[in-house]
Amino acid sequence: MERTWDLVLIGGASGVGKSTAAARLAAAAGAFVVEFDDVVAAVQELTTAAQHPALHLFEGLPDPDALPPERVLELQIATAQALEPAVLGVVRNRLTVPVPAVVEGDYLTPSAAARAVAEGEAAGRRVRAVFLHEPQAARITANYADREPELGPQPRRAEVSARYSDWLAAEARAHALPVVDCTPWPTLIDRLTDALTPETAGRPAAVQKDGTCVRQSV
Repeated sequence: MERTWDLVLIGGASGVGKSTAAARLAAAAGAFVVEFDDVVAAVQELTTAAQHPALHLFEGLPDPDALPPERVLELQIATAQALEPAVLGVVRNRLTVPVPAVVEGDYLTPSAAARAVAEGEAAGRRVRAVFLHEPQAARITANYADREPELGPQPRRAEVSARYSDWLAAEARAHALPVVDCTPWPTLIDRLTDALTPETAGRPAAVQKDGTCVRQSV
């Protein structure tokens, strides 16, 4: 594929297919993948709840799985926002080397992604950001079943993920970042590539409709 970027950030909720999409996009473009979840784990390992409470909101809860989905969503959003400096740290480091990369993760917020795009432009580097969207909890439940069959059905987790996906999509549109529907899966890479081209990367929302990519205004 003709690569029109130096660094891509792919955000999206858990279970929507980010890792697979990032791997396919990187392979097609001759880039490599940075999993932001690894950075999150490292940051949480190096800090404590006393030092940085916003990074440890789920720790110490008697039964996080028993929390209402809306409360889990609040904690997840707060954690993602607390991790925004780490996102920018990864981006700034990648901007120092001439090697293309794809950064993907649940905790990439549109706010941090928009700042990364701006910093890339200021540095003369082609930084793009796109968010994958899957609003159907049933589809995410099925994805979890394929990926983690040993855990059994996970409908509550999928419900939270679908709500988080909606939040990410709304925030991405507010920051004029493209949003791409995960389905239909066979055309996802083509639609991702379209969303990352210079002519379309700055437009608000990329939404799949009848097999074609349609742009919407915010």
